[in-house]
Amino acid sequence: MNTFEELGLNSQILESIKKIGFEQPSPIQSEVIPFLLNETGDMVGLAQTGTGKTAAFALPMLQLTDSSKHETQGLILAPTRELCVQIATEMGRYSTGLPGIKIVAVYGGEDIRKQLRQLDDTPQILVATPGRLLDLIKRKKVSLANVDTFVLDEADEMLNMGFLDDITAIFEQTPPTRRCLLFSATMPAEIADIAKTYLKEWKEFSVGKRGESAKNIEHLYVLTKPALRYDVLKRILDYNPDIYGIVFCRTRQETKDVAEKLMADGYNADALHGDLSQAQRDMVMNKFRIKNLQILVATDVAARGLDVNDLTHVIHYNLPDDKETYTHRSGRTGRINKSGISIAIITAREKVAIKRLEKSTNKTFKEMEIPSGMIICQKQIIHLVNKMMDVQPDEKMRKFLPDVMEMLKDMDKEEVISRFISVEFNRFLDYYKDAPDLGAAIRKSVREEEAEGGSRKKSRREMRQADKGDSVRLKINRGRHDGMEPRKLLGLINDVVKDRGLPVDNIDISPKFSFFDIKKSQVGKVIRCFESSPRARGIVISEVKGRR
Repeated sequence: MNTFEELGLNSQILESIKKIGFEQPSPIQSEVIPFLLNETGDMVGLAQTGTGKTAAFALPMLQLTDSSKHETQGLILAPTRELCVQIATEMGRYSTGLPGIKIVAVYGGEDIRKQLRQLDDTPQILVATPGRLLDLIKRKKVSLANVDTFVLDEADEMLNMGFLDDITAIFEQTPPTRRCLLFSATMPAEIADIAKTYLKEWKEFSVGKRGESAKNIEHLYVLTKPALRYDVLKRILDYNPDIYGIVFCRTRQETKDVAEKLMADGYNADALHGDLSQAQRDMVMNKFRIKNLQILVATDVAARGLDVNDLTHVIHYNLPDDKETYTHRSGRTGRINKSGISIAIITAREKVAIKRLEKSTNKTFKEMEIPSGMIICQKQIIHLVNKMMDVQPDEKMRKFLPDVMEMLKDMDKEEVISRFISVEFNRFLDYYKDAPDLGAAIRKSVREEEAEGGSRKKSRREMRQADKGDSVRLKINRGRHDGMEPRKLLGLINDVVKDRGLPVDNIDISPKFSFFDIKKSQVGKVIRCFESSPRARGIVISEVKGRR
């Protein structure tokens, strides 16, 4: 389908989205909107943020809402305050031609008294974060007894944030007749379990392959030594003077350190992390949204719910541990009909992780050469000249020109131009004129690490052979096809066995199974815990016999 008119939307909604500027539906909208308007079944939508999925569920929900009924008919659950506000705001814009429909957003981090007042007049559509919604249900300020459509948006993010118990409790509050729409960027085993438990004869809609990042994102990696990671980041930023992007770090402290260094070095940057108050967080995010900030340095947790269009780059200061996190990060650029670039800064030891990502995301990662100082200087000069050519002189300035021309009368054109460019450009020239060739230094280091790596592998193999007699190999019926990764397997074992000191070794993830070694003395305890724990429901654990 090529137009919104063909999807079955009514004239009031068509008028609203026309004013907004919507022209053609995105792929997920073309598939989901007719299904929701014409059928009554549940659904799972696998789509990245930025594919238009909010409109895909919001437009049909608005059309099917009865404004004469003062009861909550539509419930949308979102993982973060920011996404909650964004969904409610967008739905408000879509519903300008639908008088009588009230949409309210409720979330943590804000005075609950204000939200209680908003709920005095029951909204037909409620957008909520899990914790605040349960609080309001306990206060008997919200009833879900008449909900006919329940949307879980960014369900995988909610599970990553630990909301599984809250989601389960909220499902129990909705009537069995409601339909459920589950949207997720990836389909890990936990999401599949929710679908099997709470959805009825659901239909799956997918934009691209499961867990696959957007097609219009270029995936690059650049090699570094750990001590040169920040210097490599600076070169990436300097080579892309028009960058509008996010730099992802692993920890709050690293986020603070990198952001402070960038600001001290003159970059238009700021940090977003968990130590900020809500007011500070809102200020930083607003500055970034309106492009008063060019570079945002953030942790994965802090950036959840940040929905910004037109990002040119996502830079992974450290490579994440799993495919889902990488997919979420990189999916913040390359939004609908736009291109984007994802760059991972890695060490030589992490090249194997890039290979795994290539296989699991079905994407090709290209190695990026570290640009030399002179190439960066050339790029910056061209950028400066382009900016100058795009500027339209203000007529009010013309009255100052005679004095300026008199001051410059003894200089020729070339000297005037070179001096004006130098005013802006000397910072880069001073930094890079004696800068070392980072690329050559890192390539030499990589060759040395690879040579050392061979001997280290041999040593580890010998140690494993020595320990083999005291270890037992176990397997569970969850593998890569279920979204299992080494980090997730360790987390699962820790949650089930309740023993973070349990020595787990030699993890191996196959498409359908996961294998790991433990000490003989721990086998009985591990198997008993897996067989009795609710966290391991549906998981079969067994000892590997004979040769693998």
